[in-house]
Amino acid sequence: MSFSTERNARTYEIGPGNRYPLGATFDGEGVNFAIWCWAATRVELLLFECADSPHPFQIITLDDVTNRTFFCWHVYVAGLTPDICYGWRTDGPGNTPRTGHRFDREKILLDPVARAVTDLLWNRERAIQPGDNCDASMRAILVEEDMYDWEGDKPLERPVEETIIYEMHVRGFTRHPNSGVINPGTFAGVIEKIPYLKDLGITDVELMPTMAFDEQCVPEGTAALGLKNYWGYCTHSFFAPHPGYSVTPHLGTQIREFRDMVKALHRAGIGVIMDVAFNHTAEGGGEGPTINFKGFGNSGFYHLYPHDRRLYRDFTGCGNTVNCNHPVISRFIIDCLEYWVREMHIDGFRFDLASVFARDMDGIPKRFAPTPWLIELSQTLANTKIIAEAWDAAGLYQVGGYPGYRWAEWNLSLIHISEPTRLLSISYAVFCLKKKTRTFTSDHPIMGERDPAATTITMFCVVKRFSQMV
Repeated sequence: MSFSTERNARTYEIGPGNRYPLGATFDGEGVNFAIWCWAATRVELLLFECADSPHPFQIITLDDVTNRTFFCWHVYVAGLTPDICYGWRTDGPGNTPRTGHRFDREKILLDPVARAVTDLLWNRERAIQPGDNCDASMRAILVEEDMYDWEGDKPLERPVEETIIYEMHVRGFTRHPNSGVINPGTFAGVIEKIPYLKDLGITDVELMPTMAFDEQCVPEGTAALGLKNYWGYCTHSFFAPHPGYSVTPHLGTQIREFRDMVKALHRAGIGVIMDVAFNHTAEGGGEGPTINFKGFGNSGFYHLYPHDRRLYRDFTGCGNTVNCNHPVISRFIIDCLEYWVREMHIDGFRFDLASVFARDMDGIPKRFAPTPWLIELSQTLANTKIIAEAWDAAGLYQVGGYPGYRWAEWNLSLIHISEPTRLLSISYAVFCLKKKTRTFTSDHPIMGERDPAATTITMFCVVKRFSQMV
Protein backbone atom coordinates (compact mmCIF):
# COMPACT_ATOMS: atom_id res chain seq x y z
CA MET A 1 0.00 0.00 0.00
CA SER A 2 1.38 3.41 -0.93
CA PHE A 3 0.50 6.67 0.78
CA SER A 4 2.00 8.91 -1.90
CA THR A 5 0.26 11.96 -3.38
CA GLU A 6 1.34 14.63 -5.82
CA ARG A 7 0.79 17.68 -3.61
CA ASN A 8 4.49 18.21 -2.89
CA ALA A 9 5.78 17.97 -6.45
CA ARG A 10 7.28 21.44 -6.10
CA THR A 11 10.31 23.23 -4.68
CA TYR A 12 9.78 25.46 -1.66
CA GLU A 13 11.47 28.79 -1.01
CA ILE A 14 13.62 29.02 2.10
CA GLY A 15 14.67 31.70 4.57
CA PRO A 16 17.11 31.97 7.50
CA GLY A 17 14.74 30.65 10.17
CA ASN A 18 15.19 30.83 13.95
CA ARG A 19 17.04 28.62 16.40
CA TYR A 20 14.04 28.44 18.75
CA PRO A 21 11.92 26.50 19.20
CA LEU A 22 13.86 23.36 18.35
CA GLY A 23 12.17 20.89 16.06
CA ALA A 24 9.65 21.64 13.32
CA THR A 25 7.13 24.43 13.97
CA PHE A 26 4.25 25.29 11.62
CA ASP A 27 3.11 28.93 11.87
CA GLY A 28 0.31 28.87 9.30
CA GLU A 29 2.48 30.16 6.46
CA GLY A 30 5.42 27.78 6.56
CA VAL A 31 7.63 25.72 8.83
CA ASN A 32 10.66 26.63 10.93
CA PHE A 33 13.14 23.78 11.38
CA ALA A 34 15.85 23.92 14.04
CA ILE A 35 18.26 21.35 15.46
CA TRP A 36 21.31 21.46 17.74
CA CYS A 37 24.54 20.18 16.20
CA TRP A 38 27.52 21.93 17.73
CA ALA A 39 30.38 20.53 15.63
CA ALA A 40 28.83 20.01 12.18
CA THR A 41 30.34 21.66 9.13
CA ARG A 42 27.50 20.73 6.75
CA VAL A 43 23.79 20.17 7.44
CA GLU A 44 21.03 19.13 5.03
CA LEU A 45 17.27 19.00 5.54
CA LEU A 46 15.45 16.36 3.47
CA LEU A 47 11.72 16.65 2.80
CA PHE A 48 9.72 13.50 1.99
CA GLU A 49 6.23 13.39 0.56
CA CYS A 50 4.97 10.71 2.95
CA ALA A 51 5.95 7.81 5.20
CA ASP A 52 6.78 5.37 2.40
CA SER A 53 8.62 7.75 0.05
CA PRO A 54 12.02 6.18 -0.64
CA HIS A 55 13.58 9.49 -1.70
CA PRO A 56 13.08 13.15 -0.77
CA PHE A 57 11.28 15.60 -3.06
CA GLN A 58 13.58 18.41 -1.90
CA ILE A 59 17.01 18.59 -0.25
CA ILE A 60 17.91 21.87 1.43
CA THR A 61 21.57 22.58 2.21
CA LEU A 62 21.87 25.00 5.11
CA ASP A 63 24.35 27.88 4.94
CA ASP A 64 26.81 27.90 7.85
CA VAL A 65 26.38 31.67 8.26
CA THR A 66 22.76 32.43 7.41
CA ASN A 67 21.33 29.23 8.88
CA ARG A 68 23.47 28.84 11.97
CA THR A 69 23.39 30.48 15.41
CA PHE A 70 25.88 29.18 17.98
CA PHE A 71 25.31 25.39 18.07
CA CYS A 72 21.88 25.51 16.38
CA TRP A 73 21.15 25.11 12.67
CA HIS A 74 17.84 26.48 11.42
CA VAL A 75 15.88 27.17 8.23
CA TYR A 76 12.40 28.43 7.35
CA VAL A 77 10.52 26.70 4.52
CA ALA A 78 7.81 29.03 3.20
CA GLY A 79 4.51 27.51 2.14
CA LEU A 80 5.23 24.07 3.58
CA THR A 81 2.29 22.46 5.41
CA PRO A 82 1.94 19.59 7.91
CA ASP A 83 1.76 15.87 7.10
CA ILE A 84 5.01 15.70 5.14
CA CYS A 85 7.98 13.74 6.55
CA TYR A 86 11.51 14.99 7.03
CA GLY A 87 14.99 14.00 8.12
CA TRP A 88 18.47 15.47 8.43
CA ARG A 89 21.99 14.68 7.25
CA THR A 90 25.13 16.07 8.86
CA ASP A 91 28.85 16.06 8.23
CA GLY A 92 31.75 17.25 10.33
CA PRO A 93 35.15 16.44 11.84
CA GLY A 94 36.37 12.86 12.02
CA ASN A 95 39.16 11.35 14.13
CA THR A 96 36.66 9.70 16.49
CA PRO A 97 39.29 8.34 18.97
CA ARG A 98 40.25 11.94 19.81
CA THR A 99 37.10 13.98 19.10
CA GLY A 100 34.29 11.52 19.83
CA HIS A 101 32.41 12.69 16.71
CA ARG A 102 30.57 10.14 14.57
CA PHE A 103 29.34 12.17 11.63
CA ASP A 104 28.15 10.13 8.67
CA ARG A 105 26.98 12.25 5.75
CA GLU A 106 25.16 9.28 4.18
CA LYS A 107 22.84 8.52 7.10
CA ILE A 108 19.36 10.02 7.55
CA LEU A 109 18.89 11.38 11.08
CA LEU A 110 15.69 11.68 13.09
CA ASP A 111 14.93 15.05 14.65
CA PRO A 112 15.65 14.48 18.40
CA VAL A 113 12.55 16.50 19.35
CA ALA A 114 10.19 15.15 16.66
CA ARG A 115 6.63 14.85 17.96
CA ALA A 116 5.73 11.99 15.63
CA VAL A 117 7.92 9.51 13.75
CA THR A 118 7.46 6.72 11.21
CA ASP A 119 9.47 3.50 11.04
CA LEU A 120 7.57 2.14 8.03
CA LEU A 121 10.74 1.72 5.90
CA TRP A 122 13.20 1.27 8.78
CA ASN A 123 16.02 -1.24 8.47
CA ARG A 124 18.34 -1.18 11.48
CA GLU A 125 21.12 -3.08 9.71
CA ARG A 126 21.24 -0.46 6.95
CA ALA A 127 21.85 2.21 9.61
CA ILE A 128 24.84 0.22 10.88
CA GLN A 129 26.53 -0.63 7.60
CA PRO A 130 28.37 1.98 5.47
CA GLY A 131 26.41 3.68 2.72
CA ASP A 132 23.25 5.64 2.04
CA ASN A 133 20.18 4.47 3.99
CA CYS A 134 17.72 7.03 2.61
CA ASP A 135 15.23 4.41 1.41
CA ALA A 136 15.44 2.45 4.68
CA SER A 137 15.39 5.23 7.26
CA MET A 138 13.05 6.44 9.96
CA ARG A 139 11.64 9.94 9.44
CA ALA A 140 9.92 12.56 11.52
CA ILE A 141 6.34 13.45 10.60
CA LEU A 142 5.45 17.14 10.55
CA VAL A 143 2.24 17.48 12.56
CA GLU A 144 0.10 20.37 13.77
CA GLU A 145 -0.27 19.89 17.51
CA ASP A 146 -2.45 22.78 18.65
CA MET A 147 -5.74 21.59 17.14
CA TYR A 148 -6.60 19.04 19.86
CA ASP A 149 -9.62 19.63 22.11
CA TRP A 150 -8.84 18.47 25.63
CA GLU A 151 -12.39 19.29 26.75
CA GLY A 152 -11.19 20.70 30.06
CA ASP A 153 -8.91 17.78 30.90
CA LYS A 154 -5.82 18.28 33.05
CA PRO A 155 -3.47 16.06 35.11
CA LEU A 156 -5.22 14.61 38.16
CA GLU A 157 -2.51 15.56 40.70
CA ARG A 158 -3.41 12.73 43.10
CA PRO A 159 -1.03 12.56 46.10
CA VAL A 160 1.51 9.78 45.78
CA GLU A 161 0.54 8.22 49.12
CA GLU A 162 -3.03 7.70 47.84
CA THR A 163 -1.89 5.95 44.68
CA ILE A 164 -2.28 2.31 43.64
CA ILE A 165 -0.44 1.65 40.38
CA TYR A 166 -1.14 -0.99 37.76
CA GLU A 167 1.96 -1.48 35.59
CA MET A 168 0.86 -2.23 32.07
CA HIS A 169 2.28 -2.95 28.63
CA VAL A 170 0.17 -1.16 26.00
CA ARG A 171 0.54 -3.89 23.38
CA GLY A 172 0.41 -6.84 25.75
CA PHE A 173 -2.65 -5.55 27.58
CA THR A 174 -5.05 -6.04 24.67
CA ARG A 175 -3.19 -7.91 21.90
CA HIS A 176 -4.82 -11.29 22.57
CA PRO A 177 -8.18 -11.88 20.83
CA ASN A 178 -9.84 -12.58 24.18
CA SER A 179 -9.44 -8.89 25.05
CA GLY A 180 -12.36 -8.30 22.71
CA VAL A 181 -11.18 -4.87 21.59
CA ILE A 182 -11.50 -3.43 18.09
CA ASN A 183 -7.87 -2.25 17.85
CA PRO A 184 -5.76 -4.70 19.89
CA GLY A 185 -2.32 -3.66 21.09
CA THR A 186 -2.91 0.08 20.72
CA PHE A 187 -3.62 3.21 22.75
CA ALA A 188 -7.20 2.93 21.48
CA GLY A 189 -7.38 -0.62 22.83
CA VAL A 190 -6.55 0.60 26.33
CA ILE A 191 -9.58 2.91 26.23
CA GLU A 192 -11.89 -0.02 25.59
CA LYS A 193 -10.62 -1.80 28.73
CA ILE A 194 -11.10 1.10 31.14
CA PRO A 195 -14.11 -0.59 32.83
CA TYR A 196 -11.84 -3.55 33.64
CA LEU A 197 -9.23 -1.22 35.14
CA LYS A 198 -11.91 0.49 37.23
CA ASP A 199 -13.06 -2.87 38.57
CA LEU A 200 -9.52 -3.59 39.80
CA GLY A 201 -9.67 -0.60 42.14
CA ILE A 202 -6.39 0.90 40.92
CA THR A 203 -5.85 4.67 40.77
CA ASP A 204 -3.11 4.93 38.12
CA VAL A 205 -1.67 2.97 35.23
CA GLU A 206 2.07 2.91 34.71
CA LEU A 207 2.69 2.42 31.00
CA MET A 208 5.81 0.50 30.14
CA PRO A 209 7.83 2.47 27.54
CA THR A 210 5.55 4.34 25.15
CA MET A 211 8.10 6.80 23.78
CA ALA A 212 9.09 5.79 20.25
CA PHE A 213 11.51 2.86 20.37
CA ASP A 214 13.27 0.58 17.89
CA GLU A 215 11.45 -2.75 17.61
CA GLN A 216 14.46 -4.12 15.67
CA CYS A 217 16.78 -3.53 18.64
CA VAL A 218 17.27 -7.18 19.65
CA PRO A 219 20.19 -9.63 19.81
CA GLU A 220 21.10 -11.38 16.56
CA GLY A 221 19.72 -14.71 17.73
CA THR A 222 16.41 -13.13 18.62
CA ALA A 223 16.19 -11.39 15.24
CA ALA A 224 16.95 -14.70 13.48
CA LEU A 225 13.80 -16.11 15.09
CA GLY A 226 11.75 -13.30 13.62
CA LEU A 227 11.13 -11.72 17.00
CA LYS A 228 11.07 -8.01 17.84
CA ASN A 229 11.80 -5.84 20.84
CA TYR A 230 8.66 -6.17 22.94
CA TRP A 231 9.39 -4.25 26.14
CA GLY A 232 10.39 -0.93 24.59
CA TYR A 233 13.49 -0.05 26.61
CA CYS A 234 15.25 1.06 23.45
CA THR A 235 14.10 4.65 22.94
CA HIS A 236 15.17 6.79 20.01
CA SER A 237 12.59 9.63 20.01
CA PHE A 238 11.79 10.89 23.49
CA PHE A 239 9.14 13.43 22.46
CA ALA A 240 7.15 11.02 20.26
CA PRO A 241 4.59 8.31 21.15
CA HIS A 242 5.57 4.90 19.84
CA PRO A 243 4.11 4.51 16.31
CA GLY A 244 3.55 0.78 16.81
CA TYR A 245 0.81 1.53 19.36
CA SER A 246 -1.13 3.71 16.93
CA VAL A 247 -3.90 2.58 14.59
CA THR A 248 -2.69 4.77 11.69
CA PRO A 249 0.92 5.74 12.51
CA HIS A 250 1.85 6.60 8.91
CA LEU A 251 -0.57 9.54 9.16
CA GLY A 252 1.00 10.90 12.35
CA THR A 253 -2.13 10.22 14.42
CA GLN A 254 -0.20 8.75 17.35
CA ILE A 255 -0.28 12.08 19.19
CA ARG A 256 -4.06 12.34 18.97
CA GLU A 257 -4.52 8.67 19.84
CA PHE A 258 -2.25 8.99 22.88
CA ARG A 259 -4.12 12.09 24.04
CA ASP A 260 -7.47 10.34 23.54
CA MET A 261 -6.25 7.54 25.82
CA VAL A 262 -5.05 9.93 28.53
CA LYS A 263 -8.26 11.95 28.40
CA ALA A 264 -10.43 8.82 28.64
CA LEU A 265 -8.43 7.45 31.58
CA HIS A 266 -8.66 10.79 33.38
CA ARG A 267 -12.44 10.84 32.89
CA ALA A 268 -12.50 7.52 34.70
CA GLY A 269 -10.36 8.96 37.51
CA ILE A 270 -7.27 7.00 36.49
CA GLY A 271 -3.91 8.74 36.32
CA VAL A 272 -1.23 8.00 33.72
CA ILE A 273 2.39 7.39 34.69
CA MET A 274 5.01 6.79 32.01
CA ASP A 275 7.95 4.42 32.41
CA VAL A 276 10.81 6.34 30.76
CA ALA A 277 14.36 5.26 29.95
CA PHE A 278 16.57 8.34 29.55
CA ASN A 279 19.64 6.40 30.66
CA HIS A 280 20.46 4.93 27.22
CA THR A 281 19.18 4.97 23.64
CA ALA A 282 18.51 2.61 20.74
CA GLU A 283 21.84 3.55 19.09
CA GLY A 284 23.84 1.14 21.26
CA GLY A 285 27.65 1.23 21.32
CA GLY A 286 30.25 1.66 18.62
CA GLU A 287 28.79 -1.13 16.49
CA GLY A 288 25.22 0.17 16.78
CA PRO A 289 23.21 2.16 14.25
CA THR A 290 23.24 5.89 13.63
CA ILE A 291 19.68 7.09 14.25
CA ASN A 292 19.93 10.64 15.59
CA PHE A 293 22.14 11.50 18.58
CA LYS A 294 25.31 9.94 17.16
CA GLY A 295 24.99 12.11 14.07
CA PHE A 296 24.08 15.34 15.86
CA GLY A 297 26.33 15.27 18.93
CA ASN A 298 27.85 11.93 19.86
CA SER A 299 30.71 13.59 21.75
CA GLY A 300 28.33 15.31 24.17
CA PHE A 301 25.24 13.13 24.27
CA TYR A 302 26.99 9.96 25.44
CA HIS A 303 29.52 9.05 28.11
CA LEU A 304 32.75 8.22 26.27
CA TYR A 305 36.11 6.99 27.55
CA PRO A 306 38.58 9.92 27.45
CA HIS A 307 41.56 7.80 26.34
CA ASP A 308 39.68 6.52 23.27
CA ARG A 309 36.41 8.28 22.48
CA ARG A 310 35.31 5.55 20.12
CA LEU A 311 34.42 3.60 23.25
CA TYR A 312 31.21 4.10 25.21
CA ARG A 313 31.02 3.96 28.98
CA ASP A 314 28.23 1.53 29.77
CA PHE A 315 26.58 2.17 33.12
CA THR A 316 23.31 0.73 31.80
CA GLY A 317 24.16 -2.68 30.35
CA CYS A 318 22.70 -1.51 27.02
CA GLY A 319 25.81 -0.43 25.12
CA ASN A 320 25.75 3.30 25.83
CA THR A 321 24.93 5.77 28.61
CA VAL A 322 23.30 9.15 28.09
CA ASN A 323 25.45 11.98 29.47
CA CYS A 324 22.48 13.29 31.45
CA ASN A 325 24.29 16.16 33.17
CA HIS A 326 25.81 17.71 30.08
CA PRO A 327 24.14 21.17 30.02
CA VAL A 328 22.49 20.67 26.62
CA ILE A 329 21.34 17.14 27.41
CA SER A 330 20.04 18.08 30.86
CA ARG A 331 17.98 20.85 29.24
CA PHE A 332 16.75 18.34 26.65
CA ILE A 333 15.53 15.96 29.39
CA ILE A 334 13.74 18.69 31.35
CA ASP A 335 12.11 20.09 28.21
CA CYS A 336 10.96 16.59 27.30
CA LEU A 337 9.37 15.85 30.67
CA GLU A 338 7.68 19.23 30.77
CA TYR A 339 6.34 18.65 27.26
CA TRP A 340 4.68 15.37 28.26
CA VAL A 341 3.04 17.02 31.27
CA ARG A 342 2.04 20.27 29.56
CA GLU A 343 0.96 18.93 26.16
CA MET A 344 0.05 15.30 26.90
CA HIS A 345 -1.28 15.71 30.49
CA ILE A 346 0.89 12.98 32.01
CA ASP A 347 0.53 12.49 35.79
CA GLY A 348 3.94 11.03 36.59
CA PHE A 349 7.12 9.32 35.48
CA ARG A 350 8.95 6.20 36.59
CA PHE A 351 12.63 6.62 35.66
CA ASP A 352 14.45 3.47 34.54
CA LEU A 353 17.98 3.18 36.04
CA ALA A 354 17.56 6.66 37.52
CA SER A 355 20.94 6.61 39.24
CA VAL A 356 22.49 7.45 35.86
CA PHE A 357 21.03 10.92 36.51
CA ALA A 358 23.30 11.20 39.56
CA ARG A 359 26.52 10.72 37.57
CA ASP A 360 28.39 13.82 36.43
CA MET A 361 29.91 14.32 32.99
CA ASP A 362 32.84 12.10 34.01
CA GLY A 363 30.53 9.34 35.22
CA ILE A 364 31.24 10.06 38.90
CA PRO A 365 28.28 10.03 41.35
CA LYS A 366 27.62 13.50 42.74
CA ARG A 367 25.55 14.72 45.66
CA PHE A 368 24.13 17.64 43.70
CA ALA A 369 24.09 16.38 40.12
CA PRO A 370 21.96 18.94 38.23
CA THR A 371 19.37 16.80 36.46
CA PRO A 372 17.59 15.14 39.45
CA TRP A 373 17.35 18.53 41.15
CA LEU A 374 16.14 20.32 38.03
CA ILE A 375 13.39 17.72 37.73
CA GLU A 376 12.46 18.19 41.37
CA LEU A 377 12.49 22.01 41.15
CA SER A 378 10.65 22.37 37.83
CA GLN A 379 7.49 24.43 38.25
CA THR A 380 5.78 22.48 35.46
CA LEU A 381 6.58 19.18 37.21
CA ALA A 382 5.77 20.43 40.71
CA ASN A 383 2.67 18.23 41.08
CA THR A 384 3.92 15.38 38.92
CA LYS A 385 4.86 12.04 40.48
CA ILE A 386 8.57 11.32 40.06
CA ILE A 387 9.61 7.74 40.84
CA ALA A 388 13.21 6.55 40.70
CA GLU A 389 14.49 3.09 39.99
CA ALA A 390 17.33 4.16 42.25
CA TRP A 391 20.22 2.15 40.88
CA ASP A 392 22.11 1.53 37.64
CA ALA A 393 23.87 -1.42 36.02
CA ALA A 394 27.33 -0.37 37.20
CA GLY A 395 26.76 -0.79 40.94
CA LEU A 396 25.43 2.62 41.98
CA TYR A 397 22.63 1.83 44.46
CA GLN A 398 20.72 4.73 46.00
CA VAL A 399 17.53 3.28 47.47
CA GLY A 400 16.76 5.39 50.53
CA GLY A 401 19.20 8.08 49.47
CA TYR A 402 18.33 9.24 45.97
CA PRO A 403 19.15 12.94 45.36
CA GLY A 404 16.30 15.30 46.13
CA TYR A 405 13.51 15.38 48.68
CA ARG A 406 10.26 14.56 46.91
CA TRP A 407 11.41 11.62 44.80
CA ALA A 408 9.65 8.30 45.40
CA GLU A 409 11.69 5.13 44.89
CA TRP A 410 11.17 1.55 43.84
CA ASN A 411 12.15 -0.67 46.75
CA LEU A 412 12.67 -4.19 45.47
CA SER A 413 13.62 -5.49 48.91
CA LEU A 414 9.87 -5.70 49.57
CA ILE A 415 8.97 -7.54 46.37
CA HIS A 416 6.45 -10.37 46.54
CA ILE A 417 5.86 -12.67 43.57
CA SER A 418 2.95 -15.06 43.24
CA GLU A 419 0.76 -16.89 40.73
CA PRO A 420 3.24 -17.65 37.93
CA THR A 421 1.91 -19.40 34.88
CA ARG A 422 3.95 -21.51 32.52
CA LEU A 423 2.82 -20.24 29.13
CA LEU A 424 3.05 -16.46 29.44
CA SER A 425 5.00 -16.20 32.69
CA ILE A 426 2.41 -13.80 34.05
CA SER A 427 3.10 -12.75 37.59
CA TYR A 428 1.60 -10.35 40.04
CA ALA A 429 4.00 -8.46 42.24
CA VAL A 430 3.75 -5.92 44.98
CA PHE A 431 6.46 -3.29 45.07
CA CYS A 432 6.91 -0.67 47.71
CA LEU A 433 7.48 2.94 46.75
CA LYS A 434 8.82 5.13 49.48
CA LYS A 435 8.10 8.81 49.77
CA LYS A 436 10.59 10.25 52.20
CA THR A 437 10.93 13.21 54.49
CA ARG A 438 14.68 13.36 55.00
CA THR A 439 17.38 15.21 56.79
CA PHE A 440 21.04 14.67 56.01
CA THR A 441 24.48 14.94 57.46
CA SER A 442 27.34 15.91 55.14
CA ASP A 443 29.59 12.84 55.23
CA HIS A 444 27.73 10.61 52.77
CA PRO A 445 29.43 10.54 49.32
CA ILE A 446 26.15 11.01 47.47
CA MET A 447 23.51 12.64 49.64
CA GLY A 448 24.63 12.49 53.27
CA GLU A 449 23.34 9.98 55.82
CA ARG A 450 19.59 9.67 56.13
CA ASP A 451 18.25 10.66 59.54
CA PRO A 452 16.89 7.53 61.29
CA ALA A 453 13.93 9.61 62.44
CA ALA A 454 12.90 10.45 58.88
CA THR A 455 9.39 9.32 58.05
CA THR A 456 8.51 6.87 55.31
CA ILE A 457 5.17 6.58 53.56
CA THR A 458 4.61 3.35 51.67
CA MET A 459 2.63 2.89 48.50
CA PHE A 460 1.84 -0.43 46.95
CA CYS A 461 1.83 -1.10 43.24
CA VAL A 462 0.05 -3.97 41.56
CA VAL A 463 2.24 -5.14 38.70
CA LYS A 464 1.32 -7.41 35.81
CA ARG A 465 4.26 -8.55 33.69
CA PHE A 466 4.34 -10.61 30.52
CA SER A 467 7.88 -11.97 30.15
CA GLN A 468 7.49 -12.72 26.49
CA MET A 469 9.32 -11.17 23.53
CA VAL A 470 7.21 -11.18 20.40
